[in-house]
Amino acid sequence: MSDADILTNNSLRQELVDDGYARLPGSGLFDLLAIRSADWAALARSWDDLGPDLYMADGGRYRRRRHATFACDQDGFTRMPHQPHFQSRDYNPLNGDVQRWFDPIEQSTIDNAAMQSILAFCVRSFPLSGRQHVELHQFRIEARSGERGRPTPEGMHRDGVDWVFVMLVERRNVREGVTRIGTPQGRELGEFTLARPGDAVLIDDQRIMHGVTEIHAVDPARPAWRDALVVTFAATT
Repeated sequence: MSDADILTNNSLRQELVDDGYARLPGSGLFDLLAIRSADWAALARSWDDLGPDLYMADGGRYRRRRHATFACDQDGFTRMPHQPHFQSRDYNPLNGDVQRWFDPIEQSTIDNAAMQSILAFCVRSFPLSGRQHVELHQFRIEARSGERGRPTPEGMHRDGVDWVFVMLVERRNVREGVTRIGTPQGRELGEFTLARPGDAVLIDDQRIMHGVTEIHAVDPARPAWRDALVVTFAATT
């Protein structure tokens, strides 16, 4: 790792310590990770092949996703057998206490050089200790005519893990979708929009709640969506 990388990661870690979250613009992240445009384009295209989320307790069909789990230690990431995503109602009052099975993320998506760089960046940036349970989520939220596109239908929430990385992959023909940050005690800490590909936020899930406002189509006659990558880490030892 270069001196510039070390300084950047130290700065991010200090923001996480001081504020409980840290933002990074996509242009800076692409430069930091030396992500090639061809690798990013291939990765972004994988969001065009996500299955429907059939577990929405609000009855919505506006969300598509894929999911994968890993064990992470000093030897790197080991993909685990496909398994359901589970959150308790303490963290997800809308869809919690249900084993939710989603289509697995394609191995070619995981092997993509840009994805591998992103996962390595998360390991460098979060103060991880011991073996980690890692979950990888691909989300597409669609803004359809007559139906709200809700990135976080559960509202302001914690994920029930230790660390969360959220990256915007693409916004197509949408407005709004504002990320809000606050504390479990209800104090608002700020809001911002992940607007450009690669824009990201790192979150201390033990201290910070987060949510994203609804999205709406700019032109209702055209397809509209918000694509995001979410990576979570939870210590297992």
